[in-house]
Amino acid sequence: MNTRTEAWVSAGNHTIARGRLDLPAPVGDELLVETLACGVCRTDLHVIDGELPPHRSPVVPGHQVVGRILSTGPDARRLRPGDLVGIAWLRSTCGACGYCLTGRENLCADARFTGYDADGGYARHSLVREAFAYALPAGTDPVSTAPLLCAGIIGYRALRRANLPPGGHLGLYGFGSSAHLTAPLALAAGASVSAMTRGAANQALARRMPLRFVGDETSRPPDDLDAAIIFAPAGALVPVALAATKPGGTVVVAGIHISDIPALSYEEHLFHERDLRSVTGNTRADGQEFLRLAAHLRLRPTVTTYGFGQVAAAVDDLRSGRASGSLVIAFDR
Repeated sequence: MNTRTEAWVSAGNHTIARGRLDLPAPVGDELLVETLACGVCRTDLHVIDGELPPHRSPVVPGHQVVGRILSTGPDARRLRPGDLVGIAWLRSTCGACGYCLTGRENLCADARFTGYDADGGYARHSLVREAFAYALPAGTDPVSTAPLLCAGIIGYRALRRANLPPGGHLGLYGFGSSAHLTAPLALAAGASVSAMTRGAANQALARRMPLRFVGDETSRPPDDLDAAIIFAPAGALVPVALAATKPGGTVVVAGIHISDIPALSYEEHLFHERDLRSVTGNTRADGQEFLRLAAHLRLRPTVTTYGFGQVAAAVDDLRSGRASGSLVIAFDR
């Protein structure tokens, strides 16, 4: 039996509109989930604004979902109705290619993504395969947990790829949802952190933490960096970060979309064994590891909360940079 649900839908034309859609009954190992909260991610904005090539149009964006299972398909074994789950960006993979079989499923050519290839979390109900759902403890706070499911996981993967040495100096370019969750991870590991970001609100958020330096996005920290992560979708920051990074250091570009990178000088930017790396989504193992670490550290994002009727306003606030930290839709019942 289909489930009629209320949702916010985008056709990639810079707009999002409220409407209704039918969800089929769960099949296989699918779960029908009632949404409790959904984070608003910059990737959602890239989908809504057409900066990513459309995979499904129209589509319901949203891939940082915390919800409660209402029903399951006949093949679901691990989870049951009433359980809390998280739904993230990675929706499915082929499970059989060389990448999937070697712990690199985020690179699978047949990977599919929530809120991009299939309808996502800006809806009162959604479907997810049990194999790609994260089991969450009873009593989980949906609003503070939702941003962990993308902003947090991607920040964790980016930090791992940054090869930051023990006690090293990490630079974060952009200080939005991901960066403000990544900084505490690095600090907890004994690193020092500098934040280079535009906007008074983001800089104020950074100054709440015991950071080594806070400046605008093109500032050079007073001490060179051992590693840097670029969260801002600005290709112009790549040479800036490389120039501020020590020989032998690593710069990681963590966005799914970034503006064009200007020409690099081999001598100034890449010589002396500086590494330039990217992040392409995450694996389920990344998500499981990060969620355990976040629980251990009691990691909680700074959140601006919106009601279900305010989704368009939340998207616009993210686009304009009016809100800092993480933006989350809390679903009223």
